[in-house]
Amino acid sequence: MVAVKTRAFTILYEFEHAQTELIGKCVALSDGKAGTVEQVYLDELHGLRITISGHDGRWPVSTIKFAQR
Repeated sequence: MVAVKTRAFTILYEFEHAQTELIGKCVALSDGKAGTVEQVYLDELHGLRITISGHDGRWPVSTIKFAQR
């Protein structure tokens, strides 16, 4: 049971870390949509998904590119 709890805490820690790194960042999706990351979700089928300001829907994190500065 200790291994299961450790794994669960690791997942939650990494999810929180991803939220901290992504929320508020400007990104562009591979399909041309662009905007600021509003929220990060953990989807049991697809992994991390994000919502972007001004666009309806949730996209996999793998489809984003960070804006160049």
